Amino acid sequence: MSAAADQHIDVRTITEAEYTDWLKAVHAGFLRPPVVSAEDAAGRLAHTDVSRVRGAFEGGRCVATFRSFAQELTAPGGAALAVSAVTGVTVTATHRRRGLLTRMMTAELSAAKERGEVASTLIAAEYPIYGRYGYGPAAGFAEWEIDTGRTGLDPRWARPDDGARIDLVDPAEAGKVGAEVFERFRAAQPGAVSRDRRWWDLATGAAHRDGWTEPFFAVYRTADGEAAGLAAYTADETWSDAKLPENTAKVRQLIATDPRAERALWHYLCSIDWIRRVRTGYRAPDALLPLYLPNPRAARIITQSDFLWLRLLDVAAALEMRTYAAEGELVLEVHDAAGLASGRFLLAAAATGARCTPTTRSAELSLDVGELATLYLGDESAVRLLALGRVVEAREGAAARMDALFRTDRRPWCPDMF
Repeated sequence: MSAAADQHIDVRTITEAEYTDWLKAVHAGFLRPPVVSAEDAAGRLAHTDVSRVRGAFEGGRCVATFRSFAQELTAPGGAALAVSAVTGVTVTATHRRRGLLTRMMTAELSAAKERGEVASTLIAAEYPIYGRYGYGPAAGFAEWEIDTGRTGLDPRWARPDDGARIDLVDPAEAGKVGAEVFERFRAAQPGAVSRDRRWWDLATGAAHRDGWTEPFFAVYRTADGEAAGLAAYTADETWSDAKLPENTAKVRQLIATDPRAERALWHYLCSIDWIRRVRTGYRAPDALLPLYLPNPRAARIITQSDFLWLRLLDVAAALEMRTYAAEGELVLEVHDAAGLASGRFLLAAAATGARCTPTTRSAELSLDVGELATLYLGDESAVRLLALGRVVEAREGAAARMDALFRTDRRPWCPDMF
């Protein structure tokens, strides 16, 4: 079909009356049964800003979907960036390669910039899709499987030895305590994104969710009684032919505000009767977890991948909102095919804060807006990108200076799928 003919497909913001059909199209796009109950649709709609939901319609049928919502992203240094989170992106197989995603994405990025959101985030189901829209992979993850019998831990001792304690709590308390712990956690974790009350309602079963299985919730409390960590996990029921337990615990989430709390929660999970393996869920790629165990080889990586993708919309604002590992200046030439974030910028980083302003000075390093997004949270090296030909050095040593400025002590991590 020609591009001109494709303009007859109506790409627009949906109405509330179209939401159920839109949701069915989302399910079909993600290969879920395209059935939506009235209760599910009503529950989701009550927490959805329909003005940020787009669809493509042909003959009254929804053939592509797209949604965004307001989110906060933690930058290095702890600043919370106002960003637009993109989710629910699908194009029906019968309507691919017709520019529908491009039309929806173009409208959203322009609207996000108009709203004053400095960037856009998403979780990419497939790697090749979003780079063409200026996104870059900005934070990855790793998942471990722990063989509990090889950790070197005493399986009979699950209690912290510093006067702290671990309590199993009900979902209501987990939602309250977890929200408080998470707010402290995300303020110190670059790459973390905000969770609203709805997130916790879904995670604890307070809100309706098809196929919900209630997990166990374990809270770590310091010797002073302050909650500093939360783990949520499920366990299967598997026994060998010799009538021996071979159960696996699967961690849905584990957050902690300091290493002592995190260590205690992992030790607890590895000491539960009948549990032979612990699947950690998606963790930071440089997680301390293996080294919490006397025998780190008991934990093996089973999955490692990119996860959070970032698209800068206001380069100057974004660069001013993060902190830097050194003082110095750098002139960046940023290219953006969409024209939303192009420009030449002078970044001046100092202990008192950073300034980033348009400049006419000669560029020292040139790069695409997607490459800058990849570097923004500190998870990638400009020197590595230079070796790959993905940045261009106009002044020798500029990539190394950028790495010295953008370096972070720990890699960024986004714990949440959205």
